[in-house]
Amino acid sequence: MDFLPTSLPLLPGFCASRYNYSPLLFSSASSYFSFLPLSSVSMPASPSLCNFQSAPPRLLACCLSPDSANGRTQAATKLPFVLAADECSRSSPSYRWQRVLLKVSGEALAGDQTENIDPKITMAIAKEVASVIRHGIEVAIVVGGGNIFRGASWAGCSGLDRSSADYIGMLATVMNAIFLQATMESIGIPTRVQTAFRMSEVAEPYIRRRAIRHLEKGRVVIFAAGTGNPFFTTDTAAALRGAEINAEVLLKATNVDGVYDEDPKTHPNARLLHTLSYQDVTSKDLSVMDMTAITLCQENDIPVVVFNLNKPGNITKAIFGEKVGTFIGRASERAAAL
Repeated sequence: MDFLPTSLPLLPGFCASRYNYSPLLFSSASSYFSFLPLSSVSMPASPSLCNFQSAPPRLLACCLSPDSANGRTQAATKLPFVLAADECSRSSPSYRWQRVLLKVSGEALAGDQTENIDPKITMAIAKEVASVIRHGIEVAIVVGGGNIFRGASWAGCSGLDRSSADYIGMLATVMNAIFLQATMESIGIPTRVQTAFRMSEVAEPYIRRRAIRHLEKGRVVIFAAGTGNPFFTTDTAAALRGAEINAEVLLKATNVDGVYDEDPKTHPNARLLHTLSYQDVTSKDLSVMDMTAITLCQENDIPVVVFNLNKPGNITKAIFGEKVGTFIGRASERAAAL
């Protein structure tokens, strides 16, 4: 009897609709079957394709990150994600958004500390992002740098002008991005850092088409160095990158539950606002994000969700489009968010 090895090359674009992870390592889930009889396989016209008449051995798709394209080792330091190949034939779940941009402030990365980075926070972010990218949702991240250096606060001190202070702040965001990238790669998430100005030894330069291609391949892209220009906040950078990559929503992770009618730190009875319009934010001068950022979101019809990063599960809920925090957008979108 003739036998056909089960290690036939998989079809181009295998699992492309849901699991675009790269690189992929395919192995048989059962060592019992090494070969299949040719009688169980019907060969179509194309010699590279085959249709199994009986169920083939279950295959596992293991995502190992980072890959050699970034000049690093092939295997992650932790266990990779393992996805059953036969799950690719199932219909993709319908979530509210398929491409999201997550904005994480520097203060949020610091956690309860006044400065620096809390590794528990970055690991919590990585684990929640991991739980959603396995469903085919594309995630880009913009990080702030306020936990290390805030240009607007230092401008004028010791003769430091605003432009120089802002450039130092941009470098601080790169430090946060590299730390977050390392955390994500340690649990097997393919991640790329792109900076607004060239730092080729540590990150890729920001190229819009390359960033979109990374997302399509299932990689998380972290945008650092803000817009690359002084006088613009990382909130504005998040709105700008979100518009450029055609993100469907901007998720702003903060240290509070959302937007309040008053400052909850000084007013214990402050009321959480579950939905707002863009005009509400601008006319009432609510401290959600700067006017440039919210206007950019409004002009490009990008809704904004403000939520508390410190509550476990909130990132997952926000990315899946579940009710969490404060939703800012058009009237029809706000009605759907209620």
